[in-house]
Amino acid sequence: MTPHTIGFIGAGNMARSLAGGLINNGWSADRLLLSDPDANQRRGAEQALGLKTYSANAALATVADVLVLAVKPQALKAVAEEIAATVQKKRPLVVSIAAGIRIDDIERWLGGDLPIVRVMPNTAALIGSGATGLFANPRVTEAQRDTAESILRAVGVTVWVQDEALIDTVTAISGSGPAYFFLVMEVLEKAAIKHGLDPKTARLLTLETAYGAAKMALEGGEEPAQLRKRVTSPGGTTEKAVQTLEAGQIERIFDDAVVAAMRRARELADLFGK
Repeated sequence: MTPHTIGFIGAGNMARSLAGGLINNGWSADRLLLSDPDANQRRGAEQALGLKTYSANAALATVADVLVLAVKPQALKAVAEEIAATVQKKRPLVVSIAAGIRIDDIERWLGGDLPIVRVMPNTAALIGSGATGLFANPRVTEAQRDTAESILRAVGVTVWVQDEALIDTVTAISGSGPAYFFLVMEVLEKAAIKHGLDPKTARLLTLETAYGAAKMALEGGEEPAQLRKRVTSPGGTTEKAVQTLEAGQIERIFDDAVVAAMRRARELADLFGK
């Protein structure tokens, strides 16, 4: 069992999901704490997880060995400056899940010279199927890397990147990615209804097909391109559909989408990191 006390600043959905995932993975509930100025958020966390909560972020920071910053990007500067003096005394491992905020800015707001891991989880972490990218600054030890990874691995898979700029790519692929797949499901469902299926049947077939394709890709041991070729018979219906998608430049469209998301991530980092 871990000896660390992990404090989550912010008691919203992601913080609760991480804390719940840790409990499910055997972490002691009395080593997990949350803070939030919103009484409703605190009450919800207490009822859902049975964890101790604080109304004051600085009070939590005095007892946490690992501090998880789970607040909105636009609020992070104020929160960090509020707890900076306490953090400098305690010197915890800091894990930030605030989208777009660079480590240099977080460290500056907290007073400097701290081990900080920046992570980018996605919304599927809420159901324990997340995909998270992590980047550590040079002050993070191997043991601290393991701790940070354990926290995020409690709600899904984790990957480390060696350049912080790649977190923007992670944001564009897995962070924003669920919305891309939801959009594909949405348009397939609409097409099914347009061409005669009732809404309930259209949704069931669309969602089960998406689930089955993802399951095959995860468990089959083959590249997606090879899986596609295996289900695309020459001269058949699938081939014609795929040709239509390729003629519509689907690869370029998705690349443009990823570039746009990366660009926006950098813009938000510049905006909120001032």
